[in-house]
Amino acid sequence: MDLLLPLCCASCARLLAAGERGIVCGHCWTLARQLPHPRCERCGHPLDGYSCRWCSLLPAFVRCARSYCWIGAGTGKEIVHALKYEGWTRVAEGMADRMSRISLPDDVARERTALVPVPLSRSRRRERGFNQSEIIAAHLAIRWRIPVWDDALARVASSRSQTELTPGERLSNVAGAFAVPVEALAKLRGAHVILIDDVITTGATLRACANALFASGSRTISYMTFGRAPASGDRLIP
Repeated sequence: MDLLLPLCCASCARLLAAGERGIVCGHCWTLARQLPHPRCERCGHPLDGYSCRWCSLLPAFVRCARSYCWIGAGTGKEIVHALKYEGWTRVAEGMADRMSRISLPDDVARERTALVPVPLSRSRRRERGFNQSEIIAAHLAIRWRIPVWDDALARVASSRSQTELTPGERLSNVAGAFAVPVEALAKLRGAHVILIDDVITTGATLRACANALFASGSRTISYMTFGRAPASGDRLIP
C-alpha cells in the first residue's frame, strides 16, 4: 500500500519520512512561525515595547486569548488550508497537540470548564462536510480532559465570508449571527468556557460568539486558535 499510495505531507506534498506521525511533515511543522516572546499575558500578542495594541480587540469579559502561530508567515496558512479547504481532517490532531502546550494564565488553566467550537452556518457545513473548529476542539479536549460543548452555540444567521471584508465590515457582518440554545443555558451559567477556532484575524467572529455566551450566563470566556493573522507593524520574529 505504501508503494502504490505513499503518504505525502498535506502542506508541502513531499513524501513523508518513515516513522513520521500524522500527515504534515516535521519540516513543515518547524516552519510554522510561532508568535515571538515577550507576549502580553492577557491577549498573547507579541509586545511592542511595554504596550499592547491587541487587547483593545477583546471585550472586558474575555480573560485571555492564545494562538499557536502566525497565519501568512511560515507554513501556518498552508496547514490550516489543508484542513479547512482540502478536507485533510487528520491535520487537526497535530494542530490541537501544539495548541494544548500553549501556556495559559493559572486561573484559566484552573477554571476552564469546557471548549465551545465556533459554529458554521448550515450551508457552509453542508458544503464543507465538517466544522474544522469542532474537530480541533475534540482533539484538544482529550489532551486537556475537559468536555466539548458543541451544542452551546448556534449560528442563527448566514453571513458573507469574513475573508472578503475590511475590519470594520467584519464586525457588522457577524453582529447577532450567534445565539445560545435554550437547552444550553443551565450549564453555561457561571462557566468559564474557551472558544475554539482555527484562525483569528480581527476577532470579530469570536467577539460575536463571546457576546452571545456572556449574555446567556457564561461568567468568563477565553479564546484559543491555531493561527493568528498579523496586522501592520506586528513583530513576526524574535
